[in-house]
Order: sequence, then C-alpha cells, then structure tokens
Amino acid sequence: MSNAEHGTARARTVERRAHADYTGGVYGSMLAASVVVGAGTLGSFPHLELVLLLLLTGVVFWIAHVHAQLFGARLAQQSLDRRIVLHVCRDEWPIVKAAVPPAAAVAVSPLLGLDVQGALWLALSVAVAGQAGWSAAAARRAGASWRLVAATASVNLLLGLLIIAFKVILKH
Repeated sequence: MSNAEHGTARARTVERRAHADYTGGVYGSMLAASVVVGAGTLGSFPHLELVLLLLLTGVVFWIAHVHAQLFGARLAQQSLDRRIVLHVCRDEWPIVKAAVPPAAAVAVSPLLGLDVQGALWLALSVAVAGQAGWSAAAARRAGASWRLVAATASVNLLLGLLIIAFKVILKH
C-alpha cells in the first residue's frame, strides 16, 4: 500500500469514527422506555395507540433536536443551507429509529398472545436492549476496546434497569 493509499484509508477511518455518535439512538431508546412506563401507568388502551405514541413521540423529539441543532449553536456559527439542514436531520434520525423496535414489539405482541401488560413489558425490554445496543455500536464504531464497549453497554443497561425499577416501584 502506498503512502497516499494509506493516508486515504486512515482518513476514512478517522471520518468513520467521527460519525460514530449514536447519542440519538441511546437517547431515543431511553425515551421509548420512558413512554412505555408512562403509558403503562394510564391503564388499558389499544395496542395501536401505544405504537403511534412511541413513533410520534420519537418524531416530535427528533424535530426538537433538529431545531435545537439548527437554531442553537449552528446558527451562531454559520448560515443555514439545505445541505446543513439535511445533515442535521440525518444525524438526529436515530432518535426516531430507536422508537421503531419497541413499537414493532407492541405491534406483534397480539400475535404472541400477549395482553396489554405483556406488550408493555416486551416493548420496555426491547427499548432497554436497544439502549445498550446503540451504546455498544457507537463505542465499537468509534474504535473502542471490547472492554470499553462492554462498560458502556453495561452502564446503559443499568440505566434501562433503573427505568424498569421506577415502573415496578410506581406500580405498587
């Protein structure tokens, strides 16, 4: 490999690591878990209602994050153009993507014979697993050691379990 090829490969690795921020995915998974916990305290409701609540909450928080990015620090530093807006929208999209697996879990829960409470627990489990998964993926993509990947996944799993503990405590 020539020096130029090595430099190009290294630049791609640095760029890949720079775009390894999956904060939105971790945040979106935690948001979905919180929505499930909150919805569970409201009583019984149709599955479709929870699916829509999860997805629409993800979209609203995505819009809020895009707005904050575009009209916060970015506006003070540079003028907005279509390329910047699309870049910010894409960077914040993991917030919405993180809501999809818990919503899908609720959607398929009747096929699994689950009642509303079972659907809530399935969605909550999927959201917490997603939270740990997003953090592990971010760490790995950033080039972290396997030990650091395990540590960040464990911290996020602990945070998810804390949300589950709040659900259990508040329910009883």
